[in-house]
Amino acid sequence: MKLIKQLASMLLISFGVNSSVFSQDLARKIDSAIFSVFTDTTGPGGSFLVARNGKVIYDRAIGKANLELDVAMTNQNIFQIGSMTKQFTAIAILMLQEQGRLDVSHPISNYIPDYPAGDSITLHHLLTHTSGIRDFTKMKSLNDIAQKEMSPKMLVDFFKNEPTEFKPGERFEYNNSGYALLGYIIEKV
Repeated sequence: MKLIKQLASMLLISFGVNSSVFSQDLARKIDSAIFSVFTDTTGPGGSFLVARNGKVIYDRAIGKANLELDVAMTNQNIFQIGSMTKQFTAIAILMLQEQGRLDVSHPISNYIPDYPAGDSITLHHLLTHTSGIRDFTKMKSLNDIAQKEMSPKMLVDFFKNEPTEFKPGERFEYNNSGYALLGYIIEKV
């Protein structure tokens, strides 16, 4: 978190300035912030990219991608980003609500009419992990689709007919299926 705050403050300061000397200074400042956290370049690494107006102004990989095999991190490494997309999905939903294009208090059947139990599950339930929908990542049949490229609709169709695990709003249970549904709703809206 400290690194993110440092980088964010440097970037905010730099956006008004447009010179190659300042860019080099910015790169040094970003390096300094990164190396204050990544003190062991032989340890687990990271890849960093900063862009401004669609143009990359900083791109660097540090540390190791694989400690056991002593493989250096590169900017070409592919990362399993897992649940990091959930906050972006939630923001996109809230932006669509702000624009009047959807309402988080509405049932998902407003957006996916054929979704079973869709009249009793709201977007709010999906956002807050209180929908009761079965998490597709916990299904035994996950291996059937794990390596397949799937559209959002295909993924939703994979789990939508599973029985719910509890009544919507009854309790909290972390759920990837809800966010897959939200992504599909964003696409539809």
